[in-house]
Amino acid sequence: MMNQLLHRQPVAVDRNEHRFMRVRMPVGDWSVASRLNALFVAAAEFGDVAREFPIVFVRAGNDDDGQPAIAPIAVFGLVQEENLFVERGDWRARYVPAVLNAYPFCIGRMDAERFAICLDAAWSGLSGTEGLALFDAEGAPTQYLAEVQKNLEKVEAEVQRTRLMCRRLRELNLLREMRFDATLADGAKLAVDGFLTVDEKALTELAEPALGELHRSGLLGLIHAHYVSMGNLRKLLDWHIERLPKRG
Repeated sequence: MMNQLLHRQPVAVDRNEHRFMRVRMPVGDWSVASRLNALFVAAAEFGDVAREFPIVFVRAGNDDDGQPAIAPIAVFGLVQEENLFVERGDWRARYVPAVLNAYPFCIGRMDAERFAICLDAAWSGLSGTEGLALFDAEGAPTQYLAEVQKNLEKVEAEVQRTRLMCRRLRELNLLREMRFDATLADGAKLAVDGFLTVDEKALTELAEPALGELHRSGLLGLIHAHYVSMGNLRKLLDWHIERLPKRG
């Protein structure tokens, strides 16, 4: 999954162009993600994500049925291009969401069936002499590149599975617009909107057959993880206030 605030210069990995390229892994400086205020997270990682990040839902284009596609995201900041989890290049959480953890690599889709393994050519960790090689002397993919591709394909499969699960939330009419408002110490107002949450009242009133389906499919567990994660908004607000210019 490609994100323009993270993958600034995505290019398809090519055996000719990148024959002698190496990557210095793991990523040691997360400043590259400093403008990333939210990122897609897969259903399989909700448990880990919910411990440290708020999880909300957003509209993400349209499904193949013409209805709004829904995607879950981990929130990193309260204003545009703010990532409160990056502090002087360090990542301030124990968990790194899967799409970010795959950096500098990502999937670039050419159509519904075809995709390419891409990397961010703007990343400072690319080298001609240091790090892990992408291709061997004969131009064949190294074991490292094969593992990168395997991991990205796994992430992409989880992306598709998660979108189907979110589609069910939409079909059951469980999602509602949500707004987060806060008053800062100097009286300034902070409002965060444009996202969706699972409506507790609608979930409680759901008929038994549908409720049982949510439980069997694992969606009910994801919903509860989403509810728990919302407590992390308080942490983000505190961190946001810490970064505000101090007034004398």
